[in-house]
Amino acid sequence: MAARWGLLFVLALSVLGTGCASDYVARTASARAAYQSSDYPRALRELESEQKESPERDQLLLLLDKGMVLHASGQWEESTKVLAQADELSAQLDITSVSEEAGVLLSNERRRAYRGEDFEKLMISVLQALNYTELGRDEDALVEVRRVNERLEKMIVDEKKPYEQLAIARYLGGVLYEDQRDWDSAFIDYMKAYELEPRLGGLVEPLLRLAKKTGRDDAYATLSQKFPDVAHAPLAPGDGQLVVVVEAGLSPQKERASRNYGDSGDLIEVPVYRDRGGTPPVRVSVEGQAERAVTVTSLSRVAQVHLNDRIGRMLAKQLAGAVAKAGLAAGVGALTKSKELGFLTFLVLNAGNQADLRSWLSLPAEFQVARFRLPQGRHAVQVEAPGRPTTHFVEVKPGRVTVLVVRSY
Repeated sequence: MAARWGLLFVLALSVLGTGCASDYVARTASARAAYQSSDYPRALRELESEQKESPERDQLLLLLDKGMVLHASGQWEESTKVLAQADELSAQLDITSVSEEAGVLLSNERRRAYRGEDFEKLMISVLQALNYTELGRDEDALVEVRRVNERLEKMIVDEKKPYEQLAIARYLGGVLYEDQRDWDSAFIDYMKAYELEPRLGGLVEPLLRLAKKTGRDDAYATLSQKFPDVAHAPLAPGDGQLVVVVEAGLSPQKERASRNYGDSGDLIEVPVYRDRGGTPPVRVSVEGQAERAVTVTSLSRVAQVHLNDRIGRMLAKQLAGAVAKAGLAAGVGALTKSKELGFLTFLVLNAGNQADLRSWLSLPAEFQVARFRLPQGRHAVQVEAPGRPTTHFVEVKPGRVTVLVVRSY
């Protein structure tokens, strides 16, 4: 019996030590610094080096970060492959491991393989849709947009989660359908984006134009009254459109916070999201036209909603862990006939009670959009963020909608 309790004590310390070992966020700080400086080759080299040494529990984060860096650097095809691997791994990790759950009870959430927050899983499809759009694979892009919408519908309706559809996925769906001249589907998605984010400003132009074009007289009258200054005449022959999607700022970062839970006091630790500075205003200019990009989806806000929904389940799990640790410590105290040793065991076990602060930190804080009507041909597009102006070239075709994706920090 004595040997059994001794073994349990050693096991507890071992589990604790493993849980506290290394931290993905700290280990990849240099790669993130390179990424945020637009030094994408160095960021990729450092992530690939990390991938060789990193424990299995961080593999999803590595794939997500690598896919995002490739995406930001315009390596669309390579990004689709890495994000597809991340998507597949995420699905596998959603299958709960009983042994992993037991280990987490005695240590902390950091010991678990990172599975991703719900919104991070949805972001895989959003980035894939943008990758496919840049590759000219509109049907594949629409498949990813529909995946986002359907997965969110399932979470909201079947799983009763307090989420809402993502306006950026709906707006992108509108763009893709409009490019395919599927006017009805385009109007429906633009309208849904507007319902989700009513502060679209001039981005409602296609909504007005398509309401009139598809004979939705009541909707057209209502929208015209709300937006009397938004010009929406039909496109001139030979004209096309440019939609610039700006992935702006840095996604929020998790920090440690304590929550009271009954008599357990600050033994219960949970993560909370904190913004990493403000999102810079971005101005887009082309052929004498200039527009400030409009925020269509704020990931900072979405992240808070999704994490808050998980806090209740996290607290219940932490409480179960505290009970298990108290039982183990009591056993050690009884075996050794030493209350002091039992108390010390409890303190040691709870010293490792750390919230899991890992997250997909290479995501943007916001998806912003600007759109223009342009004559067919090649155009230079200026994207102006504070201290980081960039120039991009696009080819606009008559009657078509060209999409340009830009990362801004």
